[in-house]
Amino acid sequence: MAATATRSRENTRARLLDAAAQVFAEVGLEGASVEAVCERAGFTRGAFYSNFDSKDELFLMLAARVADARVAAVRTRVEQMRAEGELGDGCDPTDLVQQIMELGSDDRLGVMLMSEIRIRALRDPAFGEAYLAQEREMGGSIARIVEDIVEAGSLRLRLPATDAARMLMIIWEGMTVRGAMAGRDDAELRHSGGEELGRLVELLVES
Repeated sequence: MAATATRSRENTRARLLDAAAQVFAEVGLEGASVEAVCERAGFTRGAFYSNFDSKDELFLMLAARVADARVAAVRTRVEQMRAEGELGDGCDPTDLVQQIMELGSDDRLGVMLMSEIRIRALRDPAFGEAYLAQEREMGGSIARIVEDIVEAGSLRLRLPATDAARMLMIIWEGMTVRGAMAGRDDAELRHSGGEELGRLVELLVES
């Protein structure tokens, strides 16, 4: 019974998150009310508040899901390349990063969501603190991937992996936001972001 209840709760949360993403795509963060999300998901407000304390918590979790998808896509690609021997000695780190990022899961909707959530974090200190904690966790995941790539390719970083990960995140976010502003499609967003990360990697990795 406990396992069934857990699966039911997870399904409810997933449907609410899916509905929140759909409503956000239509009306933005401020317009995505609890009522609109519940109506789209086919649940009552009671079901919403039995899973989330507030709309802020819902959208922080949605942001975490977007971030987790990004990291998972990168991790999957890195593991595939390692299995195929593409991360060994002599690999080109610049080309490597571009290949990894262009096959990621980033899209315009995710860029818009994260941008609006950052604006919300700027306006609300408590929300901002929660967002920064979430971002630090993502940075740690990326740092571990960076360490795996460095170790597999016998590369040497000019600074700690955590610092490199933070710089990669900042450049990637900046480029994808600007690409979205310029009207680029999802593939173009990933390509332009990958190119800029490649340039940064040239500075981070010792020749």
